[in-house]
Amino acid sequence: MNIEFKKFCEFQRGLMVALLKDAYSFETGYEREWLKEWIEDDNFFYDNLDIADKCGFITVLNNNPIGFICWDPRNIPDFVEIGHNCIASMYKGKKIGKIQLQEAISRICRSIYAEKIIVTTDERLVAAQKNYESVGFRLIKKRPNKINPEYAGMLIDYEMPL
Repeated sequence: MNIEFKKFCEFQRGLMVALLKDAYSFETGYEREWLKEWIEDDNFFYDNLDIADKCGFITVLNNNPIGFICWDPRNIPDFVEIGHNCIASMYKGKKIGKIQLQEAISRICRSIYAEKIIVTTDERLVAAQKNYESVGFRLIKKRPNKINPEYAGMLIDYEMPL
C-alpha cells in the first residue's frame, strides 16, 4: 500500500466536496444537510491555500486522492479542533483512516503547541468513534444534536490531551 499525504494545492477545487459526498453516501441526509457548508469549506480552503496546506492534507493511495483531514488552530493554546476527516467509501475498513488520523496528530504536535486536540462526531458513526478511540482520544460527553438527530443521533465530543 503506497499511502502519501499531499498538500491541497496539488489538487483541484471541489475535491473536498467530492470526497465528503462519497464518504457520507451511506446516508443521503448528510449531503442534504451539509452540502452548502461543504462547498463553503472547499471554497475557503482553495481560496486560502496557505491555510489549507498548514492545517490539513489530502491522503493519496497509489496516486489517487482517497481522503483528507483538516484542523482549526484558532483556539491555540487551549485546543486544536479536528474538522473534516473522511475516507472514500471503498477504502473504509482498511485502517487508512487511522493512518490519516495519526499523521494529522503528528503534524499538529510538531507544529503547534496546544493543551489538547478535540473532535466531535455523531453517535451513529461508530467506525469514527472507534477510530478516534484507537489513537487515544477519550469520550468527554454526549450532547443533543439539533441539526440531524433522526439519522445521526447525538453528538459525541472527544479530546486528546497533549
